[in-house]
Amino acid sequence: MATDRGIVEDWLSEFKALSETQLSGYAGVLHQKNTLVPALYSVIQDPDSELLEPVCHQLFELYRSSEDCLRRFTLQFLPELLWVYLRRDRHSSSCIEALLLGIYNLEIVDKDGNSKLLSFMIPSLSKPSIYHEPSSLGSMALTEGALCQHDLIRVIYSGLHPQRETFTAQNRFEVLCFLMLCYNSLVVYMPRSSHRAVCRMSSRLCVSGFPRQQLKAWTAPCFRVLLEPQFMVQMLAAVYHAIYNGEWDAGREALDDILYRAQLELYSEPLLLGNAMKSCLPDSVPDGPQGRKVLQVEVTPSIRRISQCTITAASIRRLRWKREDADRLSGEEESSGLNDADEGFSSGASSSSQPRGVRGRKSRLSARRTSSTSLDCRPGLGSGAEARRCSILSLQEQRLPEETELLSPGKQSRSPSFNMQIISQV
Repeated sequence: MATDRGIVEDWLSEFKALSETQLSGYAGVLHQKNTLVPALYSVIQDPDSELLEPVCHQLFELYRSSEDCLRRFTLQFLPELLWVYLRRDRHSSSCIEALLLGIYNLEIVDKDGNSKLLSFMIPSLSKPSIYHEPSSLGSMALTEGALCQHDLIRVIYSGLHPQRETFTAQNRFEVLCFLMLCYNSLVVYMPRSSHRAVCRMSSRLCVSGFPRQQLKAWTAPCFRVLLEPQFMVQMLAAVYHAIYNGEWDAGREALDDILYRAQLELYSEPLLLGNAMKSCLPDSVPDGPQGRKVLQVEVTPSIRRISQCTITAASIRRLRWKREDADRLSGEEESSGLNDADEGFSSGASSSSQPRGVRGRKSRLSARRTSSTSLDCRPGLGSGAEARRCSILSLQEQRLPEETELLSPGKQSRSPSFNMQIISQV
């Protein structure tokens, strides 16, 4: 006890000698002092300690600073402070009451001194996360506009709270519930000593003054502590995190004690949440050192939003433009080729006697061949698709003589030079 007293006294004098510019580096120094946290716990637990009041004042000064590490250092003692405050009379814990009210009044306002709302935003499904990929929901061009409407959904989980100057029977658990909410929001940064303290606080608050206390290792006489269901729900949230972060045995014991008290009080919310937590727990300690870090999330590998083979409106437009360009170029080449063949085989009069319908069909057939050939050159197509295209081209070539034999309506005669030209071309 004398050693703990000396450590705490050195810490109090050390902090008074610091300037405001040295506070940022002091946060790293606190975490290196392994003996300071147990010494502070012993001072808080001792009802007759003379250092309790200066320690509470010092913790409040740390919480008033702008450094997050210093605020978390004070917040780690919150479970032990709540237990000491609720089990003692009001006169012997006045300094702890002042510390709790000070933390509460600082948390309900922002940096400008305005009342703040604790809220969170529901994420949009159109943006990727560790749980989903937007591409699995369908075409982004069709769904992104509808899903983006959900970007601004704001959920308020703690409304405006008034300033409190003292504890009363009406506002006591309103303040304590809010303090536990602040603790749970930063519970991932708390050390194992704080997790152990929150399990110990929850177990003792729930069984003090009841027959179940006789089964515990501590048998100090304690009176029954009045609890409200919302405060028990906050205790369950802290205990659940402690169970999966190194305090498996203490967390399971605290969970059973909270359920025991909820059954006696017939509180529906703690019963529902506690039974759900108990049903989800494994029968034995999970793999890992004392059940630590067993809540794992498997991150899915990231994939491309739009693959190269995906059919979209833009790809359809590009394909249509390529076909139109191919039809125009092939039509020009076919017409120039027919004129050259007519001049070499017969006179210019024979070429002018060729029906326009037949020449149009030839140009269209040639255009279809060119466009089909251009489609065959696309990468990524399978062998089955190439075989089907080849069969279609062969059928078109077989039908070419039949189409060339047909005459347009109203034409019943052919010239000998035209027949010879068709036969030679076929």
